[in-house]
Amino acid sequence: MRLGSLRMTNRRSQLPLFPSRGPTVRLSDAVLDERLRGGGTRYLALEPRRVLNPPAQTGMDFWSLNPYVGCEFGCTYCYARYTHRYVVERAHDAGKLDDAEFRDFRGEHGWEAFERRIFVKEKILAALEADLHRYFRSVHPTIRPSDAIVIGTATDPYQPAERRFRVTRLVLERLARCEGLSVGLITKSPLVARDVEVLAGLQARNDLEVYVSLITVDVPLIRAVEARSPMPAVRLRALRKLTAAGINAGLIVAPVLPGITDDRAHLEALFAAARDAGARFIHASPLRLYPGVRDRFLPVLEEHFPRLAARYRRAYARQSAAPRQYTRALTRRIKRLQAKHGFPVNEGMIDRYKPHLPALQGQLSL
Repeated sequence: MRLGSLRMTNRRSQLPLFPSRGPTVRLSDAVLDERLRGGGTRYLALEPRRVLNPPAQTGMDFWSLNPYVGCEFGCTYCYARYTHRYVVERAHDAGKLDDAEFRDFRGEHGWEAFERRIFVKEKILAALEADLHRYFRSVHPTIRPSDAIVIGTATDPYQPAERRFRVTRLVLERLARCEGLSVGLITKSPLVARDVEVLAGLQARNDLEVYVSLITVDVPLIRAVEARSPMPAVRLRALRKLTAAGINAGLIVAPVLPGITDDRAHLEALFAAARDAGARFIHASPLRLYPGVRDRFLPVLEEHFPRLAARYRRAYARQSAAPRQYTRALTRRIKRLQAKHGFPVNEGMIDRYKPHLPALQGQLSL
């Protein structure tokens, strides 16, 4: 069904978040470059002291690495907008941005500049080198098994900036000189296929999982909720190139949008497309609506899916996560589709990035 169209739903096909008898909607000085696309995107140099974030710092169960801060793709539901805001606020507090620059880099409400003021982590290799030594010391088998390193948790590592600055490629080339790592990489961009040889080299001595992010194959819907992201067809072609080259790649469907992309027809089409593209796995999870994202996402919902807006506000009024009953029902649906289409059945985001290699021995391959 096209964006904005309506259909009467069979109650047994509905997930429990939005029970209804009515119709449901389906479906500075450091400026490095400036682009007209997206209302004037500017790239700003950022020289980081650290780039590898440990689980204790982020609260996640893996180490994270983000070559950029901010993301030109501008997905309306993206939870990472707050990371950009914090970087800008710290720069202002440190006196690196005056008040006028602060307003420009932050945006009126704290989230707008996320997709227009992109920080590029220049000289990333020096910081990564120091962090890798710290990482290897922390995961010696006498202490604990190795955690995964995931690239692209708060920005797309292959957004348009990467075509010029090649920061992600530098990171992958350095990690490919290591042995026994568990590495995950998440992207919406077909540019990832540019680095297929680097990824193959990384995979030869490490555990690698590449996640192509796609929430639907419905083009009008993509255009409504992902402002400037690549089209579904080009992402799937990139996935096909990766898997054809032997790269362990699959699909990450995050978020599943309640009442919009969670019906069987949407998910069936997506799973079938992933299978045809050679995906090795699919992981999926429902929308998490953090406070910092509501101001961006809810107006889009009001515009394109007005029947759902009030229900979203109620469902997410007291928590960022989708209600448990809905999450359980969605998990059951995803598992049935995984089995039907020949994918490994997993527990959604719980299973992702689990190491499959023996624990690291602490050696750093130089």
